Amino acid sequence: MSELETRERLLEVALDLIWQSNYNAVGVNEICKQAGVSKGAFYHHFKSKASLFCEATHYYWQVIKQDLDSLFSPLHTPVEQLENLIHFLLTAKLGDKSDDAVHGCPFFNAGAQIGTDNQEVQTALRMMSESAIKYNLALVKGLQAGNYLTDDQEPEQLSRLIYQYIHGVMSFSQLCDDIDHARQDLAQGLYRLLGLKRDLWFVTQPTWQAKD
Repeated sequence: MSELETRERLLEVALDLIWQSNYNAVGVNEICKQAGVSKGAFYHHFKSKASLFCEATHYYWQVIKQDLDSLFSPLHTPVEQLENLIHFLLTAKLGDKSDDAVHGCPFFNAGAQIGTDNQEVQTALRMMSESAIKYNLALVKGLQAGNYLTDDQEPEQLSRLIYQYIHGVMSFSQLCDDIDHARQDLAQGLYRLLGLKRDLWFVTQPTWQAKD
């Protein structure tokens, strides 16, 4: 492998191992074994496991940001953006009807890493969560401006609640290895949390599709 390929391989393996388990449970030896590289190659690219974790977080964010920018595009109405988010979570991040495996998502599994007291890791996780909440905030403000909601909730708090609810659904689905409840609960839970007008529930179709 080239140096670039080795680096990207380590980042991808870090995402697979650390976020399927947790930061403290995965060591450098296991990462190297799964990536098929030597420890010397690892330390050539990263000074520590914490450094790898933080760069993997940034690497993952750059990938998911492209999807978020697309599904929250102003070309879609706020309700379409909401349905795009739900569709994205149920397909790209949990699986689809032809795939019963729970894919999981490091973006919504950050809580699995909070057992570490490494400040560098904690900072990377907070930044990723805060970035997600900013997208939620823009969605909430759009729904409020369009008069799609039944009451006027405080948007900053509501955007945090959305993140926390999604995080809970994703974590529960992985814990139980069952996406059926997520398929049933995710949309309705978000509708209720937001206070979306009842005549809009399960009506608007998603306009976002994942890139091949």
